[in-house]
Amino acid sequence: MNDSLDVYIEKALTDWKIPGVAICVVKDGKVVMMKSYGVAEWGSQNKIDENTLFGIGSNTKAFTATALALLDAEKKLSLDDKVQKWLPDFKLYDPWVAKEVTIRDLLCHRLGMETFQGDFMFFDSDLTKEEVRNKFSRIKPLYSFRSRWGYTNAAFLTAGEVIPKATGKSWSEFIREHIFLPLGMSRTITSTAEMKAATNISSAHTIVDDVIKKIAWGKLDNMAPAGSIFSSISDMSKWVQMQLGNGKFNDNMIIPFSAIQQTRTPNSILGNGGHEFNKAHFALYGLGWFLEEYNGRKIVAHTGGVNGFVSSVALVPEKNLGIVVLTNTDANNFYEALRLEIMDAYMDLPYRNYSGHYQEGQKSGNMQRLTEIGKKKDTIAMKLKTDVSLAALSGTYKHSIYGHMTINIKEGKAVAIFQHHKGRFATLESLGGSRFLATFNDPLFGVKVWPVQVQNGKVKSITVRVADFVEFTPYEFVKI
Repeated sequence: MNDSLDVYIEKALTDWKIPGVAICVVKDGKVVMMKSYGVAEWGSQNKIDENTLFGIGSNTKAFTATALALLDAEKKLSLDDKVQKWLPDFKLYDPWVAKEVTIRDLLCHRLGMETFQGDFMFFDSDLTKEEVRNKFSRIKPLYSFRSRWGYTNAAFLTAGEVIPKATGKSWSEFIREHIFLPLGMSRTITSTAEMKAATNISSAHTIVDDVIKKIAWGKLDNMAPAGSIFSSISDMSKWVQMQLGNGKFNDNMIIPFSAIQQTRTPNSILGNGGHEFNKAHFALYGLGWFLEEYNGRKIVAHTGGVNGFVSSVALVPEKNLGIVVLTNTDANNFYEALRLEIMDAYMDLPYRNYSGHYQEGQKSGNMQRLTEIGKKKDTIAMKLKTDVSLAALSGTYKHSIYGHMTINIKEGKAVAIFQHHKGRFATLESLGGSRFLATFNDPLFGVKVWPVQVQNGKVKSITVRVADFVEFTPYEFVKI
């Protein structure tokens, strides 16, 4: 199996333009495969190994949820405690909802928010965690409380803030003391300061116009419990062994079995599930874990995506199987393809070449996106009549929660600068009428059409959108 897997992965590195991949497979309590491929930084000879650090993004959430489930098992809090019991200053748009929200609600994404709602404000910004919580409290959810599932990163930040109230230790200190150290996860880190000081850490990458580009690590401290952990395949193998051991590692009980079970108990319904080739009948969410049935087996899994990295962690408890895939570009679906390929092999399912299948889908999507952008660029080149001059566009705008955006005219183009995202800007080009194409200098934030609202011949507001990877919900900035 290893030889064929080597060929499969080496080919994928080229096909997907991935600098490096690290993989671990745990079966029946033992690491049966741990291997790394490629380099830590594109264009270098710096090969990754089992100790190379990668951003694991939202795979951080299972650590946060497990920590709180541990505290529940130790009777230091209850997952069904009202959040305001521990955080009296906790507020939401609806005061009644804020009063009713439990720690469990925070950990299973059922506050009524749209998926990623608010993340543009928070993600990679200069906001402190206190400022994030303040702004989060003012967002009007798109849906009613507990009516549907909506992936909410700021909810996990809030959950992490409960830990110091219950223990006197910060989120980072607590998971280090109660999870990292007992498991021997000696290289795993949680903060920007640690990232800057770390050795053997991978660079972050993305793909722009089919070219690999190194990008900066994200500013993750203000949302740390939702996605700040950097870890290695060696350290993550220990986390997976403990998970599959129902809380035990090397014959030591690290996390009570009851706490492990809490995180794997369904709390939110996502839908019927589904899979291109094999049977998958439902999709649920526990606490920091996605839960699904696949080929008659329960799958406990999560993915993670953060500036320049995507990762996958999957557990098949009934097969005593765990798979970890870490990659150092955010522009690939191979991390999921590889996970499925290995999972299918252990379930005696047919080989599907998920990598090729997903690549065709991504190529098609990229072609469609480039075609749409190309059409818009052609429209820009036509210099159609515009309802809004650049001079009229220039000025300062305010979003009631985010803060300010300033539009300056530079070399004949409008440039939008955001108060809380230093160094990030969008260049605006007229599509005619009252629409502009906004292209961010950071490719992670995308290329989107921004409509301008004009009233009595004057610019009233601009509707700002960013890449779906960051947030789906638009922001209306009103001109001051």
